[in-house]
Amino acid sequence: MIEKIEIKLSDDPIVFESGKLAKQANASVTVTCGGTVVLVTAVMSKEAKENIDFLPLTVEYKEKTYAAGKIPGGFFKREGRSSEKEILTSRLIDRPLRPLFPKGFYNEIQIFAMVLSCDGVNDPDILSVIGASTALTISDIPFSGPIGAVKIGRINNQFIVNPTFDQVKESDLEVVIAGSKNGINMIESGAYQVSEEVMLEAMEFGYEKLLGLIAVQEQFAKKCGKPKAQIEFKQTPTGLYEKVKELSLARLNEVYQIGSKEERIEQLSIIASDLDDALVSDDSDYSGMDVAAMLGKVEKEQVRKMILENKKRVDGRGYTDIRPITSEVSALPQTHGSAIFTRGQTQSLGVVTLGTSADEQRIDALVGESTKTFMLHYNFPSFSVGEVRPIRGPGRREIGHGALAERALAPVMPSKEKFPYTVRLVSEILESNGSSSMATVCAGTLALMDAGVPILKPVSGIAMGLIKEGDAVAVLTDILGLEDHLGDMDFKVTGTRDGVTAIQLDSKIEGINIEILKKALAQAKQARLFILDKIEETLAQPRADISKYAPRITVITVPQDKIKDIIGPGGKIIKQIVADTGVKIDIDDDGRVSIASADSKASQRAIDIVRGLIAEAEVGQVYEGKITRLMNFGAFCEILPNKEGLIHVSELADSFVKNVEDVVKVGDIVKVKVIEIDKMKRINLSVKQAMPKKENSVKSE
Repeated sequence: MIEKIEIKLSDDPIVFESGKLAKQANASVTVTCGGTVVLVTAVMSKEAKENIDFLPLTVEYKEKTYAAGKIPGGFFKREGRSSEKEILTSRLIDRPLRPLFPKGFYNEIQIFAMVLSCDGVNDPDILSVIGASTALTISDIPFSGPIGAVKIGRINNQFIVNPTFDQVKESDLEVVIAGSKNGINMIESGAYQVSEEVMLEAMEFGYEKLLGLIAVQEQFAKKCGKPKAQIEFKQTPTGLYEKVKELSLARLNEVYQIGSKEERIEQLSIIASDLDDALVSDDSDYSGMDVAAMLGKVEKEQVRKMILENKKRVDGRGYTDIRPITSEVSALPQTHGSAIFTRGQTQSLGVVTLGTSADEQRIDALVGESTKTFMLHYNFPSFSVGEVRPIRGPGRREIGHGALAERALAPVMPSKEKFPYTVRLVSEILESNGSSSMATVCAGTLALMDAGVPILKPVSGIAMGLIKEGDAVAVLTDILGLEDHLGDMDFKVTGTRDGVTAIQLDSKIEGINIEILKKALAQAKQARLFILDKIEETLAQPRADISKYAPRITVITVPQDKIKDIIGPGGKIIKQIVADTGVKIDIDDDGRVSIASADSKASQRAIDIVRGLIAEAEVGQVYEGKITRLMNFGAFCEILPNKEGLIHVSELADSFVKNVEDVVKVGDIVKVKVIEIDKMKRINLSVKQAMPKKENSVKSE
């Protein structure tokens, strides 16, 4: 039976439908807004996965090109590996759902969101998040939802719910908020240096709107929801927790007095090994995984208790203390810009490369083709955490961290008109113990300034954590990896002195209230300003000039009807300029000609040639030209690139000329004056009027 329900949050209502498509999944839902339709399915395996201690949830978001009436490019003409947009949207769906599954639930779950239709107006990403929640809510899969999700924009100081693609371009912020009845549990946002107060208003506004989506899903579940499956969640063997706590608690208390991460890890490994020896045997009911899980539980309880009761953290810091910071610029001799930023045991090497418009990233998306002139790529090699892993391409985490750092820095990047370069920033994480993405933002700021990129203002970032037990709350500044792992939230905030540029929140509990987020934002601002002071001690503003190794780009604006004169038939002229000078030339349709070269002399030669190609002959002007052809009635002379005029035989000299060959030959350089440009744009020249009388004006090569 087909069931429908709808809610109106913006111009187009959001319509949920189930019972028509993909009926063999545990649940399937289509979510429609305008002409955008997303099918979301939820499927659970029949049995729990063996020998794991984590939730085996996978989320896939796929954009089908037929949704926008397009055929994929490339040889195979079908969708291939996930795009960056698809990966980021998959993460957007996954993050708010993951905390809402029961503990000990190890059946495999797959959420699959597929864009079936896209109108180019309504973004499928939010529809996919709420579609996933709805599918789980009406399915028999154990789930503590539903959640709601909205995107908030702001135009002319007015908040907009689920803005269209065009409205997002006009908005000074873009905030995606997801949450349950218990509070907000995911935020993904970017902003143009917006104040903390405005960001909080956006969060409150968005949370109020998403509560309506939760209510609609609950109504929908009453209409078509299935009873939840009776699943045996994995239970801790009786008495194991008490035994592990008895054998480990005193030793754990000693371990967490150790300041060094490496030494702590080594001692924890010894404790785990001793517990295995004491509790795991052929005769016992305990597995090594059970013992490890209970040790993790005891460890979590003890660390959280220490923070809340003693007001001290694992490394001895107070709640708002930031680890020691060092930084340097121009760390690499041949690159266009580089910086090393170290905060505690987290270190990022930022490297900037400047390119031309030919280096822009071209993106073919459902809503059309676009280009990017600023790219940030984040790499997280295993040695940064002292581990050995296969070296492969970037994973979802690396794509997500890079996108966050790029979003943080994009609002301060100069316009293409002011700085006509394509900028690639790479962050190599060399050490990691707490928020390498925020270290990337700081290293990136320094590297951009070192490269001479005229960013509007320096940007810094900080990661905030939370320990919450009942009414006891501790908001932690500059969290360690351990505090992220054992804590309740990872709240990253970036910005300049004037405002916020990006926020990302992931929660490990069902929801966080606005008051806690308000406190975290205020604490983050203090930290952000402190780090900005450190950054500016190293380099206060962008260098006045770019690196000598970077291409120098000069932009000339030419009339659009002159572009063909620069390119020439089949690209002949522009290819010849490049071959003769060694420069790189890019021409935009609007008439912007970018000439790039690290050699200033070569660049100037190319500029002179281009200017000559678009120059027009002027009556009365004297030019130095080259004889190209001889005729009985005179000689043709090139006075500008590809522009010839005729010197009539009567104008070749101040005396009678019987034969043209007696006065000039092909290749001679002569000074000529333009004496006429007729209605057909033909140019007539004169040698005798260009030179003083009685003076020979011809010289042979």
